[in-house]
Amino acid sequence: MKALKGLISLCGVGIFVSTVANAQVGGHYPAGVEGIKAATLPPPGLYFRDYNVFYTADRLRNGLPMGDSFEVNVYSQVPRVIYMTDYKILGAYYGFDVLVPFTYTDFKAPGYKNSAFGIGDISVEPLLLSWNFKQFDLSFGYAFWAPTGEFDPAHPEKPGSGFWSHMLTLGGTYYFDTEKTIALSVLNRYEFHHEQKYTGIEPGQTWTIEWGLSKSITKTIDVGVVGYFHYQVTEDDISSADLTTYRLAHPFYDPDINDRVIGIGPEISAVCPKLGLITSLRYHYEFGANDRPEGHNIVLTFTKRF
Repeated sequence: MKALKGLISLCGVGIFVSTVANAQVGGHYPAGVEGIKAATLPPPGLYFRDYNVFYTADRLRNGLPMGDSFEVNVYSQVPRVIYMTDYKILGAYYGFDVLVPFTYTDFKAPGYKNSAFGIGDISVEPLLLSWNFKQFDLSFGYAFWAPTGEFDPAHPEKPGSGFWSHMLTLGGTYYFDTEKTIALSVLNRYEFHHEQKYTGIEPGQTWTIEWGLSKSITKTIDVGVVGYFHYQVTEDDISSADLTTYRLAHPFYDPDINDRVIGIGPEISAVCPKLGLITSLRYHYEFGANDRPEGHNIVLTFTKRF
């Protein structure tokens, strides 16, 4: 049971959800894919996790005058394989993982409407470290994103980003009681991006915080409140960009505006010991957005230990 409950929130996850045209050139990691006990890694073993991410928005915030004609709907189905070993580094269990996203995007804006389905940018996380103390879990990770998805700067519905990224992860989960029925988890993701092909733009660095406050109501069910804060820390580097050509397809692009968004909502997770399966469902309502869509995010995950 302890091993299964540790699966509820695997650290170091990333799923690509299409970046909307005419906004900033965004990062890879979409806020909200983790919640309850987000910074707690599972014990040694082989795991398969399937993420199902549903995102919808019909409004854009700040500098993007599309009115009621804007709408984006995204569904990403993302299989992920995780292996936590018995080997220890600095007292922490070592692990690694790989994920491959499959994304469908339906995009509408004034004078433009299109949809696309395909493989997104693949993430490889060669370094996962997990420490477990009496009432505190600590995790650290490094991952990189490869631009494997189809990318076209004039077609925002395409599933690729067109650039490489590196992501550092650091998080902790604190248990308020010795039975570990009440937990507060905070997970930090920081991304560094390379230059985007075709545009010459190097996206600004991005920082995402995901948190969750949870309570175990039975031995197999947890409920809680989860949220995230996503912020572009640095401005885009446009020193190599041909902005005159780029703005023909992206007339509202402004490299001096840093995007951000906040999300909050409920989560429930359940363990089925007989099947070795964990299911979690969370919803986020977004607000406080700047230079990006503001909408609704639903994440359904299934995790199986082998």
